[in-house]
Amino acid sequence: MRRPRRPPLPVLILLALLTVLLPAGTVEAAVRAEVTALRLTVRAGGRTCVVDADLYRPAGASATAPVPAVLTTNGFGGSKRDGTTDALARSVSAQGYAVLAYSGLGFGRSGCPVTLDDPAVDGRAASALVDFLAGLRTADDGTRVGFVTLDGPGDPRVGMIGGSYGGAVQFATASRDHRVDALVPLITWHDLAHSLFPDLAGAGAGVHKWRWTSGFYAIGEAQGLLHPRLDPSRTGGGGCVHMAAGACALKGLLDSGRYLPGPTAEALRYAREVSPASYLGTVRAPTLLVQGQEDSLFTLDEAEATWRRLRAQGVPSALIWQSWGHSGGLRSPLPGELDLTGTDLGASWTGRRVLDWFDHYLRRGRGPRSAAPGPAFAYFRDWAPGYATAPAPPAPSRVLYVSGAPDGTGNGSLVADADAVRPDTRTYRGGPLPTSHTENPFAQLSEHVPDPPPYDLPGGHLGWSTAPLTAPLDVVGSPGATFRVEAPRAARAQKAADLARRLVLFVKVLDVAPDGTARPVRRLVAPVRVPDVDRPFTVRLPGIVHRFAPGHRLRLVVAGSDDAHYGNRTTYTVRVREGVLRLPTTSGR
Repeated sequence: MRRPRRPPLPVLILLALLTVLLPAGTVEAAVRAEVTALRLTVRAGGRTCVVDADLYRPAGASATAPVPAVLTTNGFGGSKRDGTTDALARSVSAQGYAVLAYSGLGFGRSGCPVTLDDPAVDGRAASALVDFLAGLRTADDGTRVGFVTLDGPGDPRVGMIGGSYGGAVQFATASRDHRVDALVPLITWHDLAHSLFPDLAGAGAGVHKWRWTSGFYAIGEAQGLLHPRLDPSRTGGGGCVHMAAGACALKGLLDSGRYLPGPTAEALRYAREVSPASYLGTVRAPTLLVQGQEDSLFTLDEAEATWRRLRAQGVPSALIWQSWGHSGGLRSPLPGELDLTGTDLGASWTGRRVLDWFDHYLRRGRGPRSAAPGPAFAYFRDWAPGYATAPAPPAPSRVLYVSGAPDGTGNGSLVADADAVRPDTRTYRGGPLPTSHTENPFAQLSEHVPDPPPYDLPGGHLGWSTAPLTAPLDVVGSPGATFRVEAPRAARAQKAADLARRLVLFVKVLDVAPDGTARPVRRLVAPVRVPDVDRPFTVRLPGIVHRFAPGHRLRLVVAGSDDAHYGNRTTYTVRVREGVLRLPTTSGR
């Protein structure tokens, strides 16, 4: 069966490099630290790996005046000296912390394959760096640290900060090494299987985000071209050049288009093993989670899931939903928001929260900033100044029902009264050829990659809209939707052994302006493989923070395709017989 055509690998590599590696720039800091380049040889994953690192020693740090330390590493495709890792290191060190910034395994000039932040590999390597900060071991050139605060022999006062790939490695490290005292993971994952192959309705197989996975696969495999240096430790497995065998097998499964229950579960097992979801029970370090609203890769609900797990097991934790994420670049165009390429964390509300967190857990309240760790949950609003706070993300509280148009034609309606629902007889056709576009994620990261406005071609989707709103409707959190669909041909596919033959649909929420302009909120879409077309099924949509202004309409769309995902293997005619949308709303916040 035909699938959406993918660009060839060289083009994907070019896109990956443009979007992930080019944001680097010259970094200056108001207060300069003494920076020493180091190499540390560690054992990880049964291999010997050389870790390329920079040690930032703030002025005045010594054996008689020790300071806490912070570890930081790069996002996928970066290195210790990219524009974000170096900026973070300088910004944190300017606050009086010793910082060890390093290139993650398989990236920059660090050895070993890319293992997707495997605790047994990346976590073990980072634990060896904690040993270095504790003065228990030297760098390869004999450098030994003797100016980091110790909580006991061999136990340095150390936190971690970093984004995306540099966020998940913090959990991988803290799960193996309880000497880590504080974590600040930004825009990272909870369950990588959910991130790349979301199964939002429990069908047993998800829907492949092929644009995201292809780009990152290209970045991982291109590392040897970017840093041409003979290093046998970087050799991958399973047919990959630089990616570990488990990661290689995962990509092969996702690209195969065939999802048999046993083999699919086995291939996804690696994704879950390297995900915090599988080992959070061993994490004890206080954690400040920062997740982005502009993010179709790691959505808000991923950080919420991690936060709720940590809180349930008694780990001090807080959650921030900032404005930007993977789909919006490395900085926000909005004033006052965190800029990872800047050198002053104190210039933003979120940055000050980060410094407060480190002050509280690394300086134990004795630093220059507040000793309070701050509110449990906060979210950025683009319709009001600053952040709002709450004890937790709200649960769905407003219910709307899908209804046919009064005359049986045109758009359907979203109504608040179940008794007012009219049957909707409209159908759409969903198939292998894409008829909908929501987002090219790499275009959102780079001005060099064009991205057309979102669209849904006629005949390939159904939509239902509210009446024009008479008051603001503020949605904060993950909407939920329950549907009952009718697709006779898809019903026959239910009995097939290959789960990939099951019906796929794409659910999204749009904001429709008074002039008719319709935009998917944050360009987010929920890809759904229907578990059983003969039964109702429920979908949790990606989390959003959005105000639907007076005069605007909220529109719910079910589409038959999306060109950033693998979709249906054959063509189905679909009718939505019933639908309920549940919205987490706030008022007076």
